[in-house]
Amino acid sequence: MSKVALVQITSTKDRSKNLEKALAFVDEAAANKADIVAFPENFLLLGEKEDYLNTAESIPGPHVKIFMEKALRNNISILMGSLYEQIPGNQKKAFNTSVLIDKLGNITATYRKIHLFDVSLKDVVLSESELVEPGKNYTVTDHELGKIGLTICYDVRFPNLYQKLTQEGAIIVFVPAAFTVPTGKAHWINLLRTRAIENQVYIAAPAQFGKHSLTRESFGSTVFIDPWGDVQSILPEGEGIIYGEIDYSLLENVRKRMPVQAHRVKNIDY
Repeated sequence: MSKVALVQITSTKDRSKNLEKALAFVDEAAANKADIVAFPENFLLLGEKEDYLNTAESIPGPHVKIFMEKALRNNISILMGSLYEQIPGNQKKAFNTSVLIDKLGNITATYRKIHLFDVSLKDVVLSESELVEPGKNYTVTDHELGKIGLTICYDVRFPNLYQKLTQEGAIIVFVPAAFTVPTGKAHWINLLRTRAIENQVYIAAPAQFGKHSLTRESFGSTVFIDPWGDVQSILPEGEGIIYGEIDYSLLENVRKRMPVQAHRVKNIDY
């Protein structure tokens, strides 16, 4: 068994306050013997769009280094759900990047969000691509938990990405997110359970919750889902931590009883 801690937070444009809360959550997760603590998308800053580029940093930059030191001191792995990463020579856009840090304080993987949230719905109008350059590579990395796949928020609507992560050996996929309220109510849990069921992986989804600014509000419902699609723990509202356990025998049993990956037809392009 391995213990996963997922943080739900209401981030704002006040980075110092967001950082203070995040570091306290690391302490709490470590005190509860979690092996890894994961934060939502944009957990250090979620405000108006003009705030983001001004705070983008290199990796490792000053805030990443704070969490590298925190991981080492607390003997806990940390997933920085995402922050804005500087693009050298580009002042108009940044990457939306997850950073995975191990218990020794080393960066073991990064992932740049591939699918960007550009929508114009009745209740939601957002254009992430105005500020963000899409990533071009998926990420699966070795970890003491097992092979980890990394995704961010809107990626969850693209099943082929999750199939690729599973084919590359992922047993748990993280989905740090800041899902909007209307789309969250309609689709968030359904999409996550579907990704877990069809790929027979654990899904760990730390989420933003609540009002971040005059124009931005997130759905919440941080959730940990097992490979059978059962919700093991969930935090619908408020700030806090939930915990889930990776049961390797359950994972093996699900995949053995229903060997979906073995049944995948490999010589058909679909």
